[in-house]
This record gives sequence, C-alpha cells and structure tokens, in this order.
Amino acid sequence: MEAVVTGGSVVETEYVLGGMGGLCSSLLAELPEWFGVPEANADYVKHADEHPSVIASVEGEKVGLTTVVRHGPFAAEVYSMAVRPRTHRQGVGRAMLHLVETRLGAEGVEFLQVKTLSSLHPDTNYADTRAFYLGYGFRILEEHPTLWGPGSPAVQLIKAVGSEEARSDIRS
Repeated sequence: MEAVVTGGSVVETEYVLGGMGGLCSSLLAELPEWFGVPEANADYVKHADEHPSVIASVEGEKVGLTTVVRHGPFAAEVYSMAVRPRTHRQGVGRAMLHLVETRLGAEGVEFLQVKTLSSLHPDTNYADTRAFYLGYGFRILEEHPTLWGPGSPAVQLIKAVGSEEARSDIRS
C-alpha cells in the first residue's frame, strides 16, 4: 500500500492481482459519459477480475481502479481506469498511475500504453482524458481511425517506464 498526499487529501493505492470486477462495475456505472457501451463495460469488468489492478482509496472509500494487462515481458497496457466523479482532479488517477509505473518498472516493463478516444472525435470528456494522460508523460504513438468501429476513432499513447538505465539501454 502506498499513500500520496494531493490537494489536501491522502490517496492510498494498493496493487491487487485480480478479483476487482465488482468494484469495476460500480465505478463504470457512475461514469456513463465515458463508459456507455454495455459490451465494452462487460469486457472491462472481466479484465478487472482476471488481471492486476490498482485500487485507490480516500478516507477508506474505494474511489478508483486501474486495470493493467501485460503484453509480454517489456510492455503493458492501462486497460481501463475509472475514478468516481466527485474525486476527479484530486490526484487519484495520478496516484494510481504512479503505483502502476513503479510496479511495472520493478518487473522490467519498459513501455506502458493506453488507448482512448482520439481527438478526431469531438467528445469533451475524452479531451480531458487525453490531457490527463499527456500531462502524465504519455505521448501519441498512433491514431487508429477504425479500431473501435466507425465514429469511434482511437489514439494509442505510450510512455517509457522503469529505470533511466533501462531506457538508455533502449536508445543505445
């Protein structure tokens, strides 16, 4: 368990190995602007049950969940991240990503990716999502205009994680 003080609140984060489908489902239900496709939500819940996640709590209440999927020894993906609306912009997402990055880096992962709705779509909620990830240090890797079907263009963002030594090995 890690604790981070942000904006006067203490955000506690915990890395778990799965079994978080129930929490995922309850968080997604509070975020219909981001998670409004029932089939996609069922997939997020399934992944939260089967893959590692980071739980964020404030004053003992679970307020966030980030599920991570490994794509091999050197790459992982933020498969889903959900934060209760009343705790948006209070450091919950950043605290979860910090623990994700710390844990993955210690395990030898070098790259972390996330996919989200592209700026080719005018949704303002997803503009905030992209700004969050870009502000955390992710960079645009590739646009995927049809990955999720017509009208739902995706953008793939990537971030180098792990030690500076590991990243310098990549550049050599």
